[in-house]
Amino acid sequence: MSKVEAFNSYRTRMNARIMAEDNRFIKRFYNLDTNAYAEGALPVKTKELLGLVASMVLRCDDCIQYHLGKCHDEGVTDKEVWEVFEIANLVGGSIVIPHFRRAVEYWDELNGK
Repeated sequence: MSKVEAFNSYRTRMNARIMAEDNRFIKRFYNLDTNAYAEGALPVKTKELLGLVASMVLRCDDCIQYHLGKCHDEGVTDKEVWEVFEIANLVGGSIVIPHFRRAVEYWDELNGK
């Protein structure tokens, strides 16, 4: 199973488990996240790119993979994602580099490289 398949499978399975608890707070929080990334004054593509930068700076590999997948779905190009990587490394500093490496690996897999 590829990294992309494993990530998506785990995320789907665990989100189903979490939603099965029928916890109103968690459902509202997930809904807030969903609505924040919906089309608005900023296009979805831009919001996903922003989410990717924030995720890299915060060093959340799961978040990075999620936003890379969404960026891929939104048609983000290699040149665009590499500019995002530049900004994330500039803002986050050298501590971002291990997450940057994994992001490049995941992006390459999304693109069949």
